[in-house]
Amino acid sequence: MTSNHSTSLRLKEIWRVILSVALIVVGITHFVKPEEYAKIVPPQFGDKFAMVYISGFFEILGAVGLLIPFVSVAAAWGLIALFIAVFPANIYQAIHSIPIEGIPHHPLLYWFRLPFQAVFIAWAWWYTRKPEEQPGASSVASQVESSFNR
Repeated sequence: MTSNHSTSLRLKEIWRVILSVALIVVGITHFVKPEEYAKIVPPQFGDKFAMVYISGFFEILGAVGLLIPFVSVAAAWGLIALFIAVFPANIYQAIHSIPIEGIPHHPLLYWFRLPFQAVFIAWAWWYTRKPEEQPGASSVASQVESSFNR
C-alpha cells in the first residue's frame, strides 16, 4: 500500500468518525428538544413528534452503524435514505422561514442550507462499498471468527 493510499484511507476514516459523531449529536437533540424539529415537519406527515423521534432514532442508529464494519455499508445506505426522507422538512422550513433554536434565524440561510443535503448524501455514499473492502473489516472479521472457534 502506498503512502498516499494509506493517508487517503486514514482521512476517509477520520471523516467517517466526524460524520458519525455529528449525526449522533444531532440525533440526540431530536430527543432533547423535539419541539424544535416538530416545527419544521410538514403537516402532511402526520404526528410531528413521532416523525422527530423516528428520524432521531434512525440518525443515531445509522451513525453508530457507520462505525461498525460489518453493517457500515447498510448504515450508509440507510443514512442516504434518511437524508432524502427528511429533505421535505428542510424545504418546509425554508418556505415558511421557521426558526430553530441554535441555528441563526435568517430566511436566506434556510435556502442556502438546502443544497447541503446533497453533500450529506454524497458523504454517506462514500461509505457504501462492500464490507470486506472497509478498512479494519478484516481484523474485526478475524477477531469474531476466532471468538467463535474457541
